[in-house]
Amino acid sequence: MVTLRDAPSTAPELLYLLQGDPAELAEMLAGMRAADVAEALRELPAPAAAKVMASLPFDLAVQVFDEPELDRRYEIVQSMNPGSAAAFVEAMSADQQADLFRGMDEQARARLLPTLDDETRRSLTLLLHYAPDSAGGIMTTEVLTAPSDWTVSRTLEYISQVAQSKETVYVIFVLDAEQHLLRVVSLRQLMIADRDKMLRDVGDRRPPVTVMPNTDREQVARVIAKYNLLAVPVVDESRRVLGIVTVDDVIDAIVSEQTEDVQKFGGMEALDAPYMEISLGHMIRKRAPWLCALFLSEMLTATAMQHFQAEIDRATLLAMFIPLVMSSGGNSGSQATSLIIRALALREIRLRDWWRIAVRELPTGLVLGAILGVIGFARILLWQHLGFYDYGSHHNLVALTIGCALVGIVTFGSLAGSMLPFVLRRLGFDPASASAPFVATLVDVTGLVIYFSVAFVVLRGTLL
Repeated sequence: MVTLRDAPSTAPELLYLLQGDPAELAEMLAGMRAADVAEALRELPAPAAAKVMASLPFDLAVQVFDEPELDRRYEIVQSMNPGSAAAFVEAMSADQQADLFRGMDEQARARLLPTLDDETRRSLTLLLHYAPDSAGGIMTTEVLTAPSDWTVSRTLEYISQVAQSKETVYVIFVLDAEQHLLRVVSLRQLMIADRDKMLRDVGDRRPPVTVMPNTDREQVARVIAKYNLLAVPVVDESRRVLGIVTVDDVIDAIVSEQTEDVQKFGGMEALDAPYMEISLGHMIRKRAPWLCALFLSEMLTATAMQHFQAEIDRATLLAMFIPLVMSSGGNSGSQATSLIIRALALREIRLRDWWRIAVRELPTGLVLGAILGVIGFARILLWQHLGFYDYGSHHNLVALTIGCALVGIVTFGSLAGSMLPFVLRRLGFDPASASAPFVATLVDVTGLVIYFSVAFVVLRGTLL
């Protein structure tokens, strides 16, 4: 008996077994879970991964191909003979078929598509029509539907006949005579209903929750979470069912969206493949434009410092605190940006709420700035009295300058960081692009102006 402990779980183990008895390899692989096989295959060369797929029991191989973690499926398919590849693709769920074809080049698509059956080609044509980040792009067309005049008994018999060929059997979609979606009935509701009852009389009579095919996948995730659904139907303008988006598809979409946002927060374009699979040239193309943009914007900071060069020459002590005040403003701006982007993503706030956010962030920034200002003020006085550093005879004014400047810079940073996502959303850009580096750059420039303006007022006639 083969156990999960006996089964190979790494790429080197699979490579070793590939060189031995095919029957032994098949027996060992049969003891693995699909997700484990997919994870191991990610580290194998495409030809070797194709051999492993050929050694798997067909049902398990299809499950492996359906695993989103197997992100090099198109390379594996190209290493198979056309007949085997077509059989695997036809058995995959429709949404994963579309994902597979999106990763293939035009030549590979043209070679594989004619080998598929008519139903699979029609499904692929429909799904590839929609953007990959829309409901239509992640839905599956394998849907259980039934006329509203069927009885519960007939419906259950139908489900038992066709369920094996469907990806999910959470619910059945009840259609009227014109094939419009009438209601959604769960399996639980079917099981407890009177067997002679008509489908139109079973379940919730309220209009079902639906999404359109062009609905963004983030919005689909919110709908599923809000109404606690296992699947949501995708309908056209006539309320004809095109497919369903299941909760597992939404989880994959959320992971992808979060990955993109995290990468954008870092000040770069989102990667479209796992890190280890990105070529050097592709990595440079993804990172260089944003890095150059940040570098050019930071030149404004250098320009601002040149403008205040005379003040720095007369009071070199001021230069010592430039990193302190600038970083404080950037940190407060980054905090505000992160909070607002998250709130916008969760629909906790709308674009029209910008003024409410400004009214809220203004006193928040003042309080936070005052806290940091008191700490900065106290630090200078403490260091002076303890003899750690001599700030000169005007150390009280220097401490006051730092304290007041921190209040202004942190307040501006909080306000600017909270407003920038609204500006980008209004201009049609992804608010995630208002990443910490850009907010920090903006606050760096304005922070210098605020800092030296406060210094000029407080230290005029003494150090300046």
